[in-house]
Amino acid sequence: MEEVDHLAHERNNAEFDVEAMKIVWAGSKHAYEVSDRMARLVASDPVFRKDNRPMLSRKELFKNTLRKATHAWKRIIELRLSEEEASRLRFYVDEPAFTDLHWGMFVPAIKGQGTEEQQQKWLPLAYKMQIIGCYAQTELGHGSNVQGLETTATFDPNTDEFVIHSPTLTSSKWWPGGLGKISTHAVVYARLITDGQDHGVHGFIVQLRSLDDHSPLLGITVGDIGVKFGNGAYNTMDNGVLRFDHVRIPRNQMLMRVSQVTREGKYVQSDVPRQLVYGTMVYVIDYKTQQSRLFPLLASAYAFRFVGEWLKWLYTDVSQRLQANDFSTLPEAHACTAGLKSLTTSSTADGIEECRKLCGGHGYLCSSGLPELFAVYVPACTYEGDNIVLLLQVARFLMKTVSQLGSGKKPVGTTAYMGKIEHLMQCQCDVQRAEDWLKPNVILETFEARAARMSVACAQNLSKFSSPEEGFAELSANLVEAAIAHCQLIVVSKFLEKLQQEIPGKGVKEQLEALCYIYALYLLHKHLGDFLSTGCITPKQGSLANDQLRSLYSQVRPNAIALVDAFNYTDHYLGSVLGRYDGNVYPKLYEEAWKDPLNDSVVPDGYHEYIRPMLKQRLRAARL
Repeated sequence: MEEVDHLAHERNNAEFDVEAMKIVWAGSKHAYEVSDRMARLVASDPVFRKDNRPMLSRKELFKNTLRKATHAWKRIIELRLSEEEASRLRFYVDEPAFTDLHWGMFVPAIKGQGTEEQQQKWLPLAYKMQIIGCYAQTELGHGSNVQGLETTATFDPNTDEFVIHSPTLTSSKWWPGGLGKISTHAVVYARLITDGQDHGVHGFIVQLRSLDDHSPLLGITVGDIGVKFGNGAYNTMDNGVLRFDHVRIPRNQMLMRVSQVTREGKYVQSDVPRQLVYGTMVYVIDYKTQQSRLFPLLASAYAFRFVGEWLKWLYTDVSQRLQANDFSTLPEAHACTAGLKSLTTSSTADGIEECRKLCGGHGYLCSSGLPELFAVYVPACTYEGDNIVLLLQVARFLMKTVSQLGSGKKPVGTTAYMGKIEHLMQCQCDVQRAEDWLKPNVILETFEARAARMSVACAQNLSKFSSPEEGFAELSANLVEAAIAHCQLIVVSKFLEKLQQEIPGKGVKEQLEALCYIYALYLLHKHLGDFLSTGCITPKQGSLANDQLRSLYSQVRPNAIALVDAFNYTDHYLGSVLGRYDGNVYPKLYEEAWKDPLNDSVVPDGYHEYIRPMLKQRLRAARL
C-alpha cells in the first residue's frame, strides 16, 4: 500500500506554529520532550503492540497484559528511567493493569497516611516491586458512600493485633483493580473498632497472598469479578472480589499518620483533617438526583411506546392511500417516520448509557446486561440513515411546508398546527401557578408555538442566502434543532391523544397522565433556551414548570417499580443481574463473578513467567 498523506494540504494551511503549540499543550518544553521520547520508545517496541486486543480471549488478554507490564518494568530498570519518565512510559503503554493501582493508589496511600516508620518499611519494597499492592476500599454494597463501608478491623489487646473481617456479603471488597489475581498486599479500608466502639473508616496494610507460591493466605477468599464493558478496555485489569474471615494483622499495619491505636487499645486522633483518609473518594448520595435522571427515561419509554402504536396506524393508512393512488400524505409520513426514528433511537442510546451510569460501577460489568444492550443498540443511530441526516430531511420538509403556507395549500397530519401560524406566532402562555402546567391544551400550545417559531425563524434566515443549498449548509445546526422541536411535539401530542381514549383499570390513567406531563415538562426544562428565546413562555413560567416536575417525580416514586413491571419482561429476556425481578442483586453479582474463566485457577496463567521473576527481583535472567 503506498503511503499517501491526505492531510498534508490541511497542515500546510495552518496559521500557527504547531511545534510551539505542542509545548503549550504539554505544559513546558521539558514535559514535551520527556513525553515525546517515551511515546516513541513505546511505539517502536513490538511487545507493546495493541492492535490485537479485540481478538484475544479474556485469559489471553490478561496474560498479555502481565507480559507488557513486566516488559515495561524491565525497560524502566534497564534504561534507569526517572519516576517522571516511568510514569509517561506507563501512560503510553495504554493498557489498564495492576501496576496502575500499585503506583497510583497503593504507594500514594502509604505516603499520605503512613507514619515515617511505616513508609521506611513498606515503600522500598513497593518501589522495587518486591510487593505489589492495590487499594481495597469499594465494597459490593458501597462505592461512593465511604461512610457506609462494612468491613471491620477489631483491635485485640491480648495479641496486639487487628482482626479484619467481612461480616456480610455486601461487605466483600468489590472492584479494586489488581486485586483479583496479582496483588500480594492491599491497603484495606475498614471500620476501626476498639473496645466495642466504632471509630469510622481507617486504612490497614494487609498481606493477601503468599510471596512464595502466590496462594491466598488463611482466611482470605479472593478472585476476579468478571468481564466488563468493551473488548480490551478494562478487561486487561483483574478487578477483584475479596472476603476476610477473621484475618489477623499486627497493630503497626494500621496506617497511623492521621490516627493511632496504642498498645492498650486507646484511640488517639491527631489534628490532620479526616479528609486525608479518603482523599481519593468523596461522600455524595442524593436520591433526588437519581429520580430526576431516571423518571424522564421511564416517561420516555411510555411516550415512545404510544407514538409507536400511532406510527403503525399511520403506516397502514399511507399504504391504503397509495393503493388508491393518493400520494397526498406521503411526504408528511416520510418526514414523520424519519424524524421519529432519529429522535427515539438517539434518546434510547443515551438512555441506556444513563441507566448504566445510574447503576454506579456495577453497570460497567457485563453481567449487568447494560454494556451488551448498549453495544447492540448503538448502531441503530446510524443504520437506515444517520440520525442527523434524517433530521435534516425533516427540516427540508418543514421549510417546504412553511414556504407554502400563503398558497392556500393546507398543511396536513403532524404539520396541521402550521395552519394556525398567525395565532402561534403571537400567542402568550397564560400559566400562573405550577399546576397550570397540568392542562393538556397549555402544554400542546406551548410545544406548537416553539416548533412553529423555530421553523419560521429558519425559513426567514434561509431567505437571506443567494441559494437554498448554501443556506442549508450554513444553517444546518439550527435546522436540526427546528426538526427536533417538531418531532418532540409529535411525541407529546400523541401521548396527550392517547390519554383522551378510554383507558380501563384502576389508577392506570392517572399514572399515564403523570408520565405524560413528566415527559413534556422534562423536555421543556431540557430545551428551556428554545422556549425562552422564541418567547413562548416567560422565565417565571419556566421555573414553575420545574416545580411541577419535581412534584410529579414524588408522585411517580411509589409506582416506579410497578411501572417497569408493566413492560412484562422476563429475567431471561433482560439477561441482567441488576435488572432482576426479585431485586436480589448482590448474591447474584457475587455468584456470577466466580464463573469467570480467570477464576478457574487460583494462580493465574503468566504468574510464573512474568510476575514471580519481578517479585523475586530476577528479571535480568527472565525470558521475556
